[in-house]
Amino acid sequence: MSRLSNVSSTLAQETVEELYKDIERNIQTSQPGLCPVDLAAAFLHLSHARSCGKCTPCRVGLGRLEELINSVLDGKADMETLDVIETTAESIFRSADCAIGSEAARMAVKAVKGFRDDFEEHILHGRCKLQNFKSVPCVSECPAHVDIPGYIALIHEGRYADAVNLIRKDNPLPATCGMICEHPCEEHCRRKLVDDAINIRGLKRYAVEHEGEIKKPACEEATGKKIAIIGGGPSGLTAAYFLSKMGHECTVYEQRDKLGGMLRYGIPSYRLPREILDREIEGMKLTGFKTITNFSIGKDMSFDELRKQYDAVYISIGAHIDNKIGIDGEDADGVVSAVEMLRGIGDGKMPDFSGLKIVVVGGGNVAMDVARSAIRLGAESVKIAYRRRKADMTALAEEVEGAVADGCEIMELNSPVRIEKDADGKVAAIWLKPQIVGEVKWGRPAPVNADAPEVRIPCDRVLVAIGQGIESAQFGEAGIPLKRNRIAASDEGDFEGIEGVFSGGDCVTGPATVIKAIAGGKVAAANIDEYLGFNHLITSDVELPPVRFADREPMGRVNMTERPAGERIKDFCLMENSMTDQEACQESARCLQCDHFGCGLLKGGREFKW
Repeated sequence: MSRLSNVSSTLAQETVEELYKDIERNIQTSQPGLCPVDLAAAFLHLSHARSCGKCTPCRVGLGRLEELINSVLDGKADMETLDVIETTAESIFRSADCAIGSEAARMAVKAVKGFRDDFEEHILHGRCKLQNFKSVPCVSECPAHVDIPGYIALIHEGRYADAVNLIRKDNPLPATCGMICEHPCEEHCRRKLVDDAINIRGLKRYAVEHEGEIKKPACEEATGKKIAIIGGGPSGLTAAYFLSKMGHECTVYEQRDKLGGMLRYGIPSYRLPREILDREIEGMKLTGFKTITNFSIGKDMSFDELRKQYDAVYISIGAHIDNKIGIDGEDADGVVSAVEMLRGIGDGKMPDFSGLKIVVVGGGNVAMDVARSAIRLGAESVKIAYRRRKADMTALAEEVEGAVADGCEIMELNSPVRIEKDADGKVAAIWLKPQIVGEVKWGRPAPVNADAPEVRIPCDRVLVAIGQGIESAQFGEAGIPLKRNRIAASDEGDFEGIEGVFSGGDCVTGPATVIKAIAGGKVAAANIDEYLGFNHLITSDVELPPVRFADREPMGRVNMTERPAGERIKDFCLMENSMTDQEACQESARCLQCDHFGCGLLKGGREFKW
């Protein structure tokens, strides 16, 4: 008899592994607004099923917890049940033998504390709150709530101009978003249940590229109301576009020479070509709003003076100032702010990095942008120093991969401690302290100093990309409430006790994505219109094609391709290739049309107006 043997997997084991993957996909595609109490009960049931039965807290305790939460769902619980759930879960957490029991119990405690009002709604009224239920995952995950299934259906029918017009009902910057949007709409795409998420951003770009001429949109009759918009970035331009469509007279005040904000002064042209941005802005201006550039509030006119001239004011100044590292030697000649560098590139001022050794400090999208730009500007080498792990970088995964492909070296788990100067006060090197991952805080492992010596990296330039700030002091002096230098507006964009002033975009949320800034402008436009005494509705007269009933067979996702690295690093031309006609037709056919099937139609999945 053999002492050992190799165990071959059985059909049952392989099937269970597939079920695990199915469960993971189901969780990933869960739309916002589902009953959290129901989800907590389901998670406990799954955890209990995984129990080996060795320890009583897990074998018996999780079963009891499941019974208690089910009693809430069944209407048999009272308010004391919540205290019993919490104390039982805490007891299991402290005494369970392994992580299956302790983590399930921790989740139960988190559930009772995190959405206690949902538990109480079930106990007191026997129902779910469902305040944020959205039946179409992609639409609900898009901050601007663009009708994504609608325009994908139009793309599949070859009606590209109609598709873009439908997008513009909620998002007047479809070309920009087709290039650089971080596509949160794909996170919970139900197509993941079948194979992979729809390439929504790629399809949007394809539609815009085949739209043809941008036509002047229909606008309401003039209302006689005047609105000042401070900041010509995506949020301000969005507000101006929609308010002008509503018939209001809008004037956009921009501090820089050209409109676009961080779209122009923060994103390199190899990701967003300036001719595409300029064309889109000119198309938005067809609604009739005015623009005044090279104008600074507090310098050319005080905020109070401006406010007196208008019926309403929208503040959307963005986040354009850089953050400092706070280390010795940061004042050396050759330490450059990433924000300032990208701003100069946006104005056409290309620095010459030929033969220079560059170190970029940071791990976000801006860090990747300046690193990849430095390669294109002739740098001999580009290293990206980041104090956390590469996996913890806030930059999009495709941007990190692209930077590596372009020739950048990522030095993860290395924290800058000082910058060394030469005799002339110029950068000579940056010293890094190796890190090791530590305790998880705010969802990411916090780095701590490793037992290793500091590392000296010789370099000619240090590009600092560790976040951006908001230049909000002048508004605070005018009485606008601030919180950590951000403008403290409500979710509706207004302020308690301050009539006629609204704010949105990065200056409220902090540095965020273009689609979130667009959403801020859209919300502000609706609420400014209401504040002025109107109820204009933004609609689309695009008629959607009939629903397709073809079977959705598993089909691979069409991903965007890029020009070869050896070619694209030599210029600032667009690096991403377009979809072909065949790819767009195939990819658009993959959409499951959640606006019609399932609960989409039942719950009124399509928003025809706002």
